[in-house]
Amino acid sequence: MPDAAPLMPRKTSDGGSKTPRDRLLPGALRLERLALQVAGRLLVNIEKLTLDPRSVTVIMGPNGAGKSLFLRLVHGLIPPTQGWISWGEVACGEATRSTQAMVFQKPVLLRRSVAANIDFVLRRRAGTKAERRARCDELLTRVGLAGQAQQPARLLSGGEQQRLALARALATRPKVLLLDEPTASLDPASVQMIEQIVLASSAEQTKVIFVTHDVGQARRLAGDVAFLHHGQLVEYGPATAFFANPSSEAAKAYLSGRIVL
Repeated sequence: MPDAAPLMPRKTSDGGSKTPRDRLLPGALRLERLALQVAGRLLVNIEKLTLDPRSVTVIMGPNGAGKSLFLRLVHGLIPPTQGWISWGEVACGEATRSTQAMVFQKPVLLRRSVAANIDFVLRRRAGTKAERRARCDELLTRVGLAGQAQQPARLLSGGEQQRLALARALATRPKVLLLDEPTASLDPASVQMIEQIVLASSAEQTKVIFVTHDVGQARRLAGDVAFLHHGQLVEYGPATAFFANPSSEAAKAYLSGRIVL
């Protein structure tokens, strides 16, 4: 564990909790001396990282590298043991989390219809019932579920459920979309559709951070790549350079399909 005392996150003049949404992002994700220790084990230990605020950032690494923990830290779901995280100049917290959406590997859906799952999110935003219905129809069409609006969400296939989870995440028009292996074990059609939605969201100025084990998928999506190993940032840079000539032995082994210890 680093010996230095914990660094406090940078704060805005209003304490960070009332910062207007349009001032928060776009802005680079910045981490410094970030550490997470659980039960005496140092699970994440990143000295410094600044992500490109415009591209699709893909987080890669072997099992246990700390990829999912990284997402939860930058989303503010768990506090770091040490260090700070900020989006632009705003400290990670409630204010930044309100501009973000996260999709987990296993979707968690409400026991109600497909459309009602999305309307549940839209009800928390300003808008009339007609506006909510129009937005819901738009999102379901976007993810290929327009014909299943009234079907119970939990009767959807695995791929359909994940596409619904993605539609629900997009309902709030997030400025940052965090995806934790959203296509793991899905059918090819759902994988392709989710990748298309991710790229379209990025083109609409949504910052995307995408965790995946699939090297082919990373090549298709990534603008930049952060490679983690044993909770540490081994390398970070443009995707073209990473895939053409990774600088670390761990990344070289990973990309070649060898076991990374």
